[in-house]
Amino acid sequence: MVSADHPAPSAPDLRLVSRAHRRLEPLHSHVYFAPETDEQLTAIGIRPGRMVYFAGRAAAMGAVGPGVVTATFANFAPSIVARHLPRAWTLASPEQVLTARTVAARASLTRLLGGVEGPELTELAELLREACTALTPEGRPLYAAHADLPWPDEPVLQVWHAVTLLREHRGDGHVLSVVRHGLTGLEALVTHTLTGRGFTAQSAQLTRGWSDEEWAAALAGLTDRGLVADGALTAAGGQLRTALEQETDALSAAPFVHLGTVRTERVAELGGALTGRLLAAGAFPAGVLARA
Repeated sequence: MVSADHPAPSAPDLRLVSRAHRRLEPLHSHVYFAPETDEQLTAIGIRPGRMVYFAGRAAAMGAVGPGVVTATFANFAPSIVARHLPRAWTLASPEQVLTARTVAARASLTRLLGGVEGPELTELAELLREACTALTPEGRPLYAAHADLPWPDEPVLQVWHAVTLLREHRGDGHVLSVVRHGLTGLEALVTHTLTGRGFTAQSAQLTRGWSDEEWAAALAGLTDRGLVADGALTAAGGQLRTALEQETDALSAAPFVHLGTVRTERVAELGGALTGRLLAAGAFPAGVLARA
């Protein structure tokens, strides 16, 4: 029961939650394509390419092995993860990787945004730091690991840290939803490419390390379950994807419920402007993304 003194909170506007996350996420994910990331991490001994990605994203969890990374990243082929971890930690420590990654993030954002000064960046940093106070660690291992890291002093790095926290918290929740809906990480990846959003199928398969046989087997299994037909999502498949995304939005709504509608709209406005500058500067290679 809810007393008159403590009314039930209003339901979050999931469309606004989704829009805010979409406009912020490239401020984090661009770093996986930035040359500065390879430059900084290879300078400390990490091998270029996929090892940079796995080590950079996992370093906040410590010197973890391939099982932990396969479980938390969720849609990578276990064989490709095991090829790079734990070997990466024999080349550089997690602490070295975290420092190099932070340097790379600052450098790439400075280059792509044409500078990192201005009241809008400071305002966004303050709003996002406030939003992150509503995040909780239960069932969110990647978020929790990054939340243990100290907050940076510079506004540009505060934005970077905040969008990383929001992104990994949302990603952890997405994995929970994927499992609850009975999909494997590979099946979730395949069905997402069939929505026409995010990664193209070719890019998703290549970057996540799945063989043609594994990808075809996942498609066949989804077809047998009535979720895919003739290489496209069926009505049931589309409904599953919609339910999955809506649940992901609901599980990631807390920071924006905390901010309220007006301040969340401002976050989406400020984040969208910065993301627009990133995209205009070529932050993502052609052919990687289908559409936003």
